Amino acid sequence: IPVFILAGILVHCVFLVSIFDIYFSSPLVHGMTPQQTPLPPPAKRLVLFVADGLRADSLYELDSNGTPRAPYLRSILENNGSWGISHTRVPTESRPGHVALIAGFYEDVSAVAKGWKENPVEFDSVFNESKYTWSWGSPDILPMFAKGATGDHVYTFCYAAESEDFGAEDAAKLDTWVFDHVKSFFNSSRSNQTLFSALNEEKVVLFLHLLGIDTNGHAHRPNSREYQENIKQVDEGVKEIASLIDDFYGNDGKTAFILTSDHGMTDWGSHGAGHPSETLTPLIVWGAGINYPQEVTSQFFEDNFLKEWKLENLKRIDVNQADIAPLMASLIGVPFPLNSVGTLPLEYLNSSAHFKAESMFTNAVQILEQFKVKMSQKKKTTLSFLFTPFKPLSDSEQINLLKKIRLYIQQQKYDEAVALCKTLINLALEGLSYYHTYDRLFLGLSIAVSFVGWTTYVILVIIKAHTNLTKTVPTNEKKSTVLFYGFVSAGVIIAFFLFIQTCPWTYYVYCLLPVPVWYAVLREIPVIQDLATSVLSLHMGQSIGFLLVCLLGIEILVFSFFYRSALTVGLLVFAGWPAITQLWIQAKARALIWTLLCVLLAIFPLMPVVGREPNIPLVTAAGLLTLLISFFSLASLCKSENKYRDNEDLKVYFYQMFSVALSTYVVSSTHNSLKNKQGLPVMNQIISWMTLVSSPVLLLLSPTFLFQRLFSILLSLMSTYLLLSTGYEALFPLALFGLMFAWINMEQEALQHYGLSLKPKLAVFNFTYAVDITQFRQLHLDDVRRSFFFVFFIVTAFFGTGNIASINSFDPASVYCFLTVFSPFMMGGLLLLKVAIPFVLVSCAFEAVQVTTQLSSKSLFLIVLVISDIMALHFFFLVKDYGSWLDIGTSISHYVLVMSLTIFMMVMNGLAQLLTTERLGLPRRTKHHS
Repeated sequence: IPVFILAGILVHCVFLVSIFDIYFSSPLVHGMTPQQTPLPPPAKRLVLFVADGLRADSLYELDSNGTPRAPYLRSILENNGSWGISHTRVPTESRPGHVALIAGFYEDVSAVAKGWKENPVEFDSVFNESKYTWSWGSPDILPMFAKGATGDHVYTFCYAAESEDFGAEDAAKLDTWVFDHVKSFFNSSRSNQTLFSALNEEKVVLFLHLLGIDTNGHAHRPNSREYQENIKQVDEGVKEIASLIDDFYGNDGKTAFILTSDHGMTDWGSHGAGHPSETLTPLIVWGAGINYPQEVTSQFFEDNFLKEWKLENLKRIDVNQADIAPLMASLIGVPFPLNSVGTLPLEYLNSSAHFKAESMFTNAVQILEQFKVKMSQKKKTTLSFLFTPFKPLSDSEQINLLKKIRLYIQQQKYDEAVALCKTLINLALEGLSYYHTYDRLFLGLSIAVSFVGWTTYVILVIIKAHTNLTKTVPTNEKKSTVLFYGFVSAGVIIAFFLFIQTCPWTYYVYCLLPVPVWYAVLREIPVIQDLATSVLSLHMGQSIGFLLVCLLGIEILVFSFFYRSALTVGLLVFAGWPAITQLWIQAKARALIWTLLCVLLAIFPLMPVVGREPNIPLVTAAGLLTLLISFFSLASLCKSENKYRDNEDLKVYFYQMFSVALSTYVVSSTHNSLKNKQGLPVMNQIISWMTLVSSPVLLLLSPTFLFQRLFSILLSLMSTYLLLSTGYEALFPLALFGLMFAWINMEQEALQHYGLSLKPKLAVFNFTYAVDITQFRQLHLDDVRRSFFFVFFIVTAFFGTGNIASINSFDPASVYCFLTVFSPFMMGGLLLLKVAIPFVLVSCAFEAVQVTTQLSSKSLFLIVLVISDIMALHFFFLVKDYGSWLDIGTSISHYVLVMSLTIFMMVMNGLAQLLTTERLGLPRRTKHHS
């Protein structure tokens, strides 16, 4: 079996990594030549303001009394410049947003591996192409563009990372810091000759990154006074900087200004997904080379914002976020960033038709360059007779289009030239994506074949080792040798093919994996024949019915990943389980409790996702309810004349109850303190971390009798969970634990119902003495249902209070008892702990079920493995790399979740065994039992 486990882990790791190779390799290519417009640019310098986390509607809408929220910017778009909405792509996070703005390409998904902190590959940007760039702002953003720049012409000025505190009195000081530093920078340049002459060069960029709005939005929500005040402050700051720069250059009219945002924010203060409030950001451009406001009588957009914002008569020009990079490049006349996929938004430019056509041609050639490099790379690694080129953009077609465009420009037919350029750009982008996904089908099929083989093999192992459906058959030596050599030669042929095409080493792994997997399956041919005869001797209708029920169950699980309400349906079916199987006749009270708890838990998946609106009174109620339940449990424990009971053990429970009470107090006092802008009280922070560390220790001091230990696990986990809760989810572990408790009792009844064992007394059942291997029995069909219940409860534990698969449901408020300064790894770790607590409850209950029903954990585990692998195969085909980025992100996280479910359940199983069987001995007074 250890070999089997190792093979299993290896195969699953390959399955897991494969999607990152198949769907998530970096789309960037290198080796293009820079393209620059041959005509003189309209501006000498560019000032870029990025107001991090600013929503389009927050900036453009009027206050309740009809005055603009940002008076200066409003007057700019009414009198001096052009405006519109910049549509960002998911993930709506700061780094991808800035890369799209400044380098012109969207999120490189292979950045998953870097924890989204930086881009995994070197890339070119407008800053890199400029003569000098000076930037001020956050240490999370600026260094990224300085690091990739060649030579040292990109200068950064950042504040300390500790300043980004969600619990601070006012985050707007982050923006004030930037404005003050820019002012002192220009003042000091008057006395510094080198700096003064550098500032007077052409192709200069000044970048102001303003993080205050984003921090205030996270801490107080975008509809708060703080967020809106911050917008006013930014407006003031932009006004001051713009007039300062104009004065510095003697109003030479050679400065272009751009104000935009990297992403928006939802009403509950998060971003990352694809909601319009996150993807719609403002864009206001004014100064050198920019069109003045254009009056229009009517314009049509799908959203109804124009009326709300009272801007129906001013032309709104929408762009994609990556289009801003080519706009900046053409304004100051630098080469377009090499990896940019943006299309120049001509309507913003106030320049000659010739300049527009030439700029557009440069844009088209720059994107075509990327296409050519990508194509030649693919051609190199594919055998010539297997290579199918991208038909719409063959070599002759490219030359033809370029000639046509050149001709139109010479004949001064500029509109036709621009239209053709746009066609060429679209074709080149399609071609880029075609070559990027060239090997996808072939790799996907190999993985799918391995998947099916592996699942078949696990089913065979279960049947062979844990049931009595098959007789052991001696293997035929001659046949197995032939089989072995057959598979070896197949492997050699595949490897040879890959070798000629100089494929990367990972391709060998994916294409050769099916060989050993299917060899293992075909070696078990006698078992398959045996199984076929046993199944045929059974009642056909029953077998088919059983299979259909299994498949239906798995489909409900798959469905629940997309619609949480599927869990409610499942739980209501579970509620009727005792009635269907006649169990309720022998245990009416238990069956009734089970049904009620199923219905109670079924309410949670119907509730909105956690974290939208904090509701601290509910957390307090959950804490008090836990204490109430503990008092009743303790009272009944003291009443039961249990000769195993020890007064020392009662002390442990009192400590745990005290810990729960303390957590309840800490949560409400911390949130009050933050509400009153007093920051996180140090005492509360100390108590929170102490509780986190001490609760597992207290748990291991409790006795290992079944109910006592499970009860202790609940108390321990609840004290930590309360500290991480902000709303109704605090009640979730209580409902889940109640159901788990009922489940352990119901499984006892089921065992008797099927006559599989005598009834052991659960009250005196001790985990420590339960791991006796001789008592294990063979698998029964009912055990498949048991495993299914376990997987279902695990999924319920996961999606019960919200869909973690979306970055969006992470609310930093749930970690405020522990820390308020932004620290992605620490916050992420605590949020993962919060997700894991319901899992631990379910795993411990399953451990109890396994032990009380005398089943080896291995056999149940294998059934769980089969269920989760069938689900994973579903999700493998549902992984997307098109559509909105939310869909893409969700589809990947679903696959990763189900794949890691098995690995995760192995870890959880180990943890559950530790939590239920281990006990720390304290030195105690010896007692003699008569």
